[in-house]
Amino acid sequence: FDTPPNIVEAGIAALRAGKTHYTPSTGIPELRRAVADHYNSTYGVEVEPKDIVITSGSSPAILLVLAALLDPGSEIIVSDPHYACYPNFIRFLGGVPVFVPAEPDEGFQMNPDHVEKAITKRTRAILINSPSNPCGTVMEPDRMKCLAELKVPIISDEIYHGLVYEGREHSILEFTKNAFVLNGFSKLHAMTGWRLGYLITLPEYLRPIQKMSQNFFISPADFVQWAGVEAITNSSDATTKMKEIFNQRRLAMIPRLKRMGFEIKVDPTAAFYVLADARRFSLDSYKFAFEILEDAGVGVAPGIDFGNNAEGFIRFSYTNSLENINTGLDRIELYLKQRFGVPHDDRFPATG
Repeated sequence: FDTPPNIVEAGIAALRAGKTHYTPSTGIPELRRAVADHYNSTYGVEVEPKDIVITSGSSPAILLVLAALLDPGSEIIVSDPHYACYPNFIRFLGGVPVFVPAEPDEGFQMNPDHVEKAITKRTRAILINSPSNPCGTVMEPDRMKCLAELKVPIISDEIYHGLVYEGREHSILEFTKNAFVLNGFSKLHAMTGWRLGYLITLPEYLRPIQKMSQNFFISPADFVQWAGVEAITNSSDATTKMKEIFNQRRLAMIPRLKRMGFEIKVDPTAAFYVLADARRFSLDSYKFAFEILEDAGVGVAPGIDFGNNAEGFIRFSYTNSLENINTGLDRIELYLKQRFGVPHDDRFPATG
């Protein structure tokens, strides 16, 4: 999707108004206030603008909070499967990712009992991502509450908030103040190329994070931040329509994958991903994804990219048009029939 017109116009207006200079390293006050108001009104929490750091996308926010927490050899607990970049950031900073398996029949949600057993004296935080990439599932509030009760700081990646099609998502701040929140504008507002995100930090970490942000990044672009103010305060009809289209694609993709023989224990209800069990076809997800690319001409992501517990799974994305999604699924279906002689699973209807 292109960025909604009202956001684009706000960015253009800011450029014309001369918003082309450095800003405070933590971001312009207007955007920090808008973020705080959004969280306070949406989740019924108390966030202060002074505890918000605006970043050039959510990836720098991840880097900043991990850099503030980690010493060499200290640990961050991470779900398996997980967003592929998490362990890379942790290891780059000298930390150790500790993986806690999340199971498909539980929607790949972290089990608090397993997390508790993974906590050691070296644990600095528990990193969660709900809605999830690569799983497209939403963590149940009871699980979030139990994780918060472990008395370990939570880093909550909430970048896919707003893209939930059944039920609703919860912020970790509804359950504890002992948390860092990562979020941004790329997903919900279709602003991937603008590079704008933010971090809600614990007050005691604000100063070191501010120092690192100023030295590493100086500040996000001034005019981009003003576009962010428009995005977060005037969510347009285009954003709502985008969400409706994502849901249409989701509802088309899931039954087709099941009909082809992919197993999906818990239907994803958020983001724009489906992590499907392909072990019926191959135990080597990298090899299988490469074969699909070469023989069917469709790009998919191997589960092993997201952790050992996702080996044998394939991540499908419904960010393309419904027409292209159906074409891609047609190609994969033909490939499976030719390669494996797989019949349709008639329990699931044909779509598209």
